Amino acid sequence: MQDHVLRATAAKDQIRAFAISSKNMAEASRKYHQSSPVVSAALGRLLSGASMMGLMMKGDRDVLTIIMKGDGPVNGLTVTANSKGMVKGYPGNPNVDMELNYLGKLDVGGAIGYGTMTVIKDLGLKEPYSSTINLTTSEVAEDLTYYFASSEQTPSAVALGVLVDTDTSIKQAGGFIVQLMPDATEETISKLEKNISKIHSVTDMLEKGMTPKTILEKVLEGLDLEILEKIPVGFECDCSKDKIVNALISVGKEEMDSIINDGKEIDVACHFCCKHYKFSIDELKNIREKM
Repeated sequence: MQDHVLRATAAKDQIRAFAISSKNMAEASRKYHQSSPVVSAALGRLLSGASMMGLMMKGDRDVLTIIMKGDGPVNGLTVTANSKGMVKGYPGNPNVDMELNYLGKLDVGGAIGYGTMTVIKDLGLKEPYSSTINLTTSEVAEDLTYYFASSEQTPSAVALGVLVDTDTSIKQAGGFIVQLMPDATEETISKLEKNISKIHSVTDMLEKGMTPKTILEKVLEGLDLEILEKIPVGFECDCSKDKIVNALISVGKEEMDSIINDGKEIDVACHFCCKHYKFSIDELKNIREKM
């Protein structure tokens, strides 16, 4: 089944909500990066969250970037999403092995470590909007919850889960973002908090066969859930040789001369999908002429 996000409202527009099924995007990421289980879980969570956040943007060309930079061995995560919910991302180090945490779960927080999360929104204005917060648990969902509260002043509940199978493939992935609108009443807030307090694990819900629809029905029980649309999403890299050429142009004439003087073709890999692009000396000289 294709990954998708459900966009919904509840309590007569006092609540907006998103829920995602993201097993395929997490598995695509795992395959591209050949990542270890804990890195697959960490990046899968952030991809899922970013996909839903991308759908909160309005413009066709709007781009969201989330960078988690901590002192853990994963050496940071970078994810981007467009306004259609399509995502791509990469870890600083895909091959991290960690002991399970005290709950017997993959230690995503330990792999990321303490540090910061930066959210950048390029909305086509002169300057992108950028906000940086300190990581709280480094488990991703709690950090996004804190970001929404501190940077966007939007009380939110974010839950994300990735279950890695014994063969290291992705067995389940998904989550939800539920946000209170400014006109939310105390009654609505109380009912939502009560519902969320009963939810302990997204992956448990997914393992029981729950879908984004049934997850939202549980989270927003008694709050007049209204599903607005179902949006197909996934991992999509838009790299190309032309984009790599532009990146090489940006390194500067001195650096390019040094590369050419080495007398060897170069191989440039895309961070996001690990596709390789080769450039001969003649191609490098042509790029140099454009600088």
